[in-house]
Amino acid sequence: MQIPFRRLFKNIFHLGSGELLGRLCNIATVVLLGHRYGVVVLGVYALAQSVTQYLQPLIDFGLRHVGARLLALYPLAARDIVDRVQRRRLWMAGVVLPLILIYSASAKLPAHMKIFLFVFSAVGALYAISLDWAAWGQEQLRLVGLAKSAVPLSILAFVVIGRPQGERVLWYAVAGNAFGFLLQGAVSWAWWRRQPSRPIHADSLSAVRESLAWQRTSIMGLAWLCYLAFNTIDVLMLGLMSNPEQVGLYSAAYRVLNQVLVTYYLLTQVLYPQFARHGVDDRARMLRARILLPLLGAGILIAAVISVSRRMVLTIVFGHQFLAACPLLILLAWSIPLDFMTSYLSNAFIAWGMERKILFCTGIGAASNIVLNLAFIPSLGARGAAVNTLFSYAIFLTTLCFVGRTAKEIATRTQVEMDAVACP
Repeated sequence: MQIPFRRLFKNIFHLGSGELLGRLCNIATVVLLGHRYGVVVLGVYALAQSVTQYLQPLIDFGLRHVGARLLALYPLAARDIVDRVQRRRLWMAGVVLPLILIYSASAKLPAHMKIFLFVFSAVGALYAISLDWAAWGQEQLRLVGLAKSAVPLSILAFVVIGRPQGERVLWYAVAGNAFGFLLQGAVSWAWWRRQPSRPIHADSLSAVRESLAWQRTSIMGLAWLCYLAFNTIDVLMLGLMSNPEQVGLYSAAYRVLNQVLVTYYLLTQVLYPQFARHGVDDRARMLRARILLPLLGAGILIAAVISVSRRMVLTIVFGHQFLAACPLLILLAWSIPLDFMTSYLSNAFIAWGMERKILFCTGIGAASNIVLNLAFIPSLGARGAAVNTLFSYAIFLTTLCFVGRTAKEIATRTQVEMDAVACP
């Protein structure tokens, strides 16, 4: 299956326009907090954002990815798919609230900041009402991108317009967070209500019910949760085992890294519908060196540029007080080429129906990161977390390469057997 590059770049533009707006708003908020309110406030805000990130895979627990794929395969059953997925997502949103409370109470923060951490994160459960996953499944990428910009845009607007003093800024961020999620849900539901009703075939309904069974979606849910833990568990563990200053420095370095990675993730998201329809021969072509080596080379080049310009970047973006994050940024920058490889391979493998093997790989990657953090964060703080990130990426990439040897040998599956396949 050949990928039409004109359509590919058009989809990247549609998704990226909203992503770019959201990313710029997020950067502006972080820069404002870093320059005006200091390392501690930025650290607590970054910790709250990290907790909110974990709500999404817990609320979805595989349903976002499986649901999006079902919408792509069975558009006539769209309304039944949405109804079933949304009921489960709303139920999961209620389940995660006690988990947020436990983490907030355990964080090494003053009492008033623990309250902020819980409230900000709990507001993120409003993500469950959004239908951006349905728009993604129907390749409405412009809507997906704009929906993602709603929350960071709202937070920035509330913080800038309110001009609060001191730590009160955190509560303005809470208000912006709530407004953004409500706006995101309202926009996605307004789009959905305009979609025409279509007759549903009995075979499609049977396939949908089978694909949305707990035992099938839970595999993808666990795999995606492990993947997120592999990528972002560092901040949460620093919040439990270190102090807000260490969280702030690590978050500043990681924010620089994340701006590069999010651009690359646009490509992997847009490629999802293409990967999901690949046959065995197409899979073999997508794993050739002529595709993988340029990805690795591009990552190495970007890592070198960031390493050389680290002091200038941190000073301009966050201020002189964040120069202590320079060693962290050097270490994290060299995870970029590894991430380019792991993100591409993991997205492709999940789209090809290898979710059990991806669960194995992400489980090993997340476990190695957690164990290394437990060993080194208490003594090395944020620097230990950065070193652990490099080692964990190397372990994760090794397992993916091992699994990738079997990708070309996977037999062609029937449509029903492929229903539970998804991508990050």
